Amino acid sequence: MPKTDRLVVPTDAPGTFPEWIRSVCSQLGEKVVLDVCGETRTAAELDYRTDCYSSGFATLGLQPGDHVAVMMLNSVENIETWFGIQKAGLVEVPVHTASRGNLLQYLLDHGDVKALVIDESLTDRIEDILESLPNLQHLVVNSDSVPKKYANHVTSHRLADLCLDSSPPGLELSTQSTAVILHTSGTTGPPKGVVLSHGAVLHLTRHLVWLMDYGPTDRLYTTFPLFHNNAKYTSVTAALECGGSLVMDRKFSASGFWSTCREKEVTAFNYMGAMLMMLYKQSPSEMDLVNPVRTAFGAPCPVHIWEDFEARFGLSLVEVYGMTEAPMACETRLERRKIGTAGQESTTYQVMIADEDDLPVAPGVPGEILIRPKSPNAIFSSYYKMEEETVEAWRNLWFHTGDQGSMDEEGFLTFIDRKKDCIRRRGENISSWEVESAVNSSDQVVESAAYGVDSDLSEAEVMIAVVPRDQATFDPLELIDYCRGRMSDHAVPRYVRQVEELPKNHAQRVEKYRLREDGLTADTWDRLAEDVSK
Repeated sequence: MPKTDRLVVPTDAPGTFPEWIRSVCSQLGEKVVLDVCGETRTAAELDYRTDCYSSGFATLGLQPGDHVAVMMLNSVENIETWFGIQKAGLVEVPVHTASRGNLLQYLLDHGDVKALVIDESLTDRIEDILESLPNLQHLVVNSDSVPKKYANHVTSHRLADLCLDSSPPGLELSTQSTAVILHTSGTTGPPKGVVLSHGAVLHLTRHLVWLMDYGPTDRLYTTFPLFHNNAKYTSVTAALECGGSLVMDRKFSASGFWSTCREKEVTAFNYMGAMLMMLYKQSPSEMDLVNPVRTAFGAPCPVHIWEDFEARFGLSLVEVYGMTEAPMACETRLERRKIGTAGQESTTYQVMIADEDDLPVAPGVPGEILIRPKSPNAIFSSYYKMEEETVEAWRNLWFHTGDQGSMDEEGFLTFIDRKKDCIRRRGENISSWEVESAVNSSDQVVESAAYGVDSDLSEAEVMIAVVPRDQATFDPLELIDYCRGRMSDHAVPRYVRQVEELPKNHAQRVEKYRLREDGLTADTWDRLAEDVSK
């Protein structure tokens, strides 16, 4: 069937995740659909095993609508756990595997998590905070051995023991029922829980398959983690929806990437800018064009390498603009694109560039990017337990992204900057709140401000401006050592700048734009230059 100009979802298409899983697995049968870190599953195996896990979760006394967190590295067990949670009518709350300390406690507490599924290698993150999680009832450990007792109010289980050969629970779900709560990075405060319905995640899946024109012969490759919607709904579910298959690894290797693509017969992959830059910086080889990849999806490819990258590796790049709340708001199409832009408003959303009064600005004039859906179930439902923030984000019937951009006469969007204080490093969104909370807890520090500065790999590196208690004795290396273990590893600042005071406005809010404008000053301390482990 030729591709239509816009996404059209059949009226009889499955409307909930459990219905969708059973439908696609029934159609694909004995086809191998997953190759995750070298372990494979056919569609029939995936359907059966996720039924078993759904039965196991039901035996814990969890009721449809209860929240289950997943803190696992990429693995077949992670995907089976995720699908089993959905088949049990539970709400998944994915947790970044680097989370620890106050941030991890906040995510589990704010998310009203009753059960946590976790890899054994990560259990040290949870031991110190269990007593501060009174709502947590079950700890399910992905382990070969019987897990130990962690806290009096928490029952420990082995994940494999929940794979029960019995009928899954009966459910009454709708497209509006909540499927997942994905927490934002916490740009101006604690992370927000983005509530996505079954309809929303399936709409994203179908939108991506339509845009990329994926089909049964496609093999999608990703190394992105399963706690992001990228790997979940634009790789795993997209591979199943198109009738193709998925190849997934835990880590990205620039030197081994194309060998993997050739060995696994990969036809498409997802990317972020730093990943493309690292591939581009590899020494040219006569094998560069000898690969089965036809296309790649993501953002942002550095403009100066875009065309060279496509020509060198013989593929086409498709870029989008969006976020967890409203993914793929703008999209490029191979037949209609402008390199360096995020394309035009997508088949799913209306997009407007507005001034501070929410009025449209003229073409080429910067403003805030506002979004609203053209289709039902295409956008997030709310911010979990944050009614005021939800209403504020939706004022005047538009979702306010907090991002700045401009749009030309033909409707092509150029992303300018994030108004929010989010730092994006090597594909990871880093919460400035998380960094500042940890840094400010040090006895050395009066106050601090975290922000991003330019990186030679695209995106940004983490910088922290610190007002020390004692300017003469302040030691940046000691502060970095203090940060380790108190924040996600990828969030530990690379740069430390010692200042007498932070620039603030009349409301005493830190003016981070001034710090960003200063960039790397002469007195900035670089931990990599000091041979501190990254």
